[in-house]
Amino acid sequence: MHAKTKTDFADKAVLFVIYTLLILLVIVTLYPLLYVLFASFSDAGQLIVNKGILWKPLGFSLEAYKSVLANPGIAIGYKNTLFIVVFGVMVNLFMTALGAYVLSRKNVMLNNVFMFLIVFTMFFGGGLIPLYLVVKGVGLLDSLWSTILPFAVSTFNLIIMRTAFMGIPDSLEESAKIDGANHFTILFRIIIPLSMPVIAVMILYYAVDKWNGWFYASVFIKSRELFPLQLVLREILIANSTDSMSAGASAGDRFQIGETIKYATIMVATVPILCVYPFVQRYFVKGVMVGSLKG
Repeated sequence: MHAKTKTDFADKAVLFVIYTLLILLVIVTLYPLLYVLFASFSDAGQLIVNKGILWKPLGFSLEAYKSVLANPGIAIGYKNTLFIVVFGVMVNLFMTALGAYVLSRKNVMLNNVFMFLIVFTMFFGGGLIPLYLVVKGVGLLDSLWSTILPFAVSTFNLIIMRTAFMGIPDSLEESAKIDGANHFTILFRIIIPLSMPVIAVMILYYAVDKWNGWFYASVFIKSRELFPLQLVLREILIANSTDSMSAGASAGDRFQIGETIKYATIMVATVPILCVYPFVQRYFVKGVMVGSLKG
């Protein structure tokens, strides 16, 4: 009885340590986002003199959000980013599904060779300059499609989807072929409906990648009316370009308001993609596991 009590105490102590560490990890992970949220709702004058930890908004104010939402650059950035996300994810899913279906079939000639060449691109690439020359050569330069078509397939996501497709029983494909189904029918009416957890994960992966993408947009796009949201955000944060959103204020006030505008812009650019996660969260773990456990 005494030994059992000691064991129960040790188990509880271990659980206490584990939960304490997990809570600290959550705080460390979540606090930067909460800081940005609180700062975006704070009064500019109080925020600029605050040097400590922020646990709540300092003098609640919506001025930063009014300035951000009134900026035409934000609206243009949203429109361009939504175009990139919607059409980019559609292209990504279509091309990835086609590639994964072909590579998951057991009777494809040189399947292993193709797979080796595809995996090879994960570790070795031509570099930025050859990519720029290709994009320029095909006429995609200074176009939103330059951030979509050159990145139609992610090798990592292709491998996950291929592995998931390989886990579907061959008997389903054989039965469909007996009924006269071609490969497109098998893919879009059998394989994909049975792989919805993986498809949901792919949508999340690709959507987050497209939403957060700014580097290649800064390389390929020069027209300001084609800037995606993240490029507008980068300009505001790095180039300190907030004067257009704080017009009418004095130089000192513009500096103060500019600080809260930066945080409000971050929230405006971040919250929409965070709202996507709850809709695919129930598929997330299952989809990743299905696409990674089978060989």
